[in-house]
Amino acid sequence: MNVVLIGYRGTGKSTVARELAKLLGYEVISLDEQIVCRAGQPIPDIVADRGWDGFRDLEEQVCRSCAAGDGRILDCGGGVVEREANASVLRASGPVFWLTASVGAIVRRIQGDDQRPSLTGSRSFTAEVSEVLARRIPLYRKLSNFEVSTDGRSPSDIAAEIAASLKSESPA
Repeated sequence: MNVVLIGYRGTGKSTVARELAKLLGYEVISLDEQIVCRAGQPIPDIVADRGWDGFRDLEEQVCRSCAAGDGRILDCGGGVVEREANASVLRASGPVFWLTASVGAIVRRIQGDDQRPSLTGSRSFTAEVSEVLARRIPLYRKLSNFEVSTDGRSPSDIAAEIAASLKSESPA
């Protein structure tokens, strides 16, 4: 079994994954890092060279290969829910936790991030986050088994909540 973390970028997936790994003894696999390794270039360059569809194709390949393992925490990129094929693979891999945060918290956390190109083009940063998040919320909700708010909470508290949820879901 794996543990899958989904949510918009800036909701704390990577940080919570590291904390959760300490509690569970699982390996953390960042799908975005795997994509970068496989492509041999940073995400903005992948998107510039291949477009978003090409990036999503690569993401789908990485998702399949990483979800095939066991004892992993899969730290998924925010757009992994854009393709149903990814959702099917992740759902079969283990429980899916959707990490949420307010638009304001997300903007504060990621406004200096230059590793992701714009998803909407010319919109303001806050408008882009709001627009993309509104489109993805139903997809996150559909895929997830659990929803966990990260606003105003420490990564260790969030990881402890996820670990407790896993224990309560496990057969005795």
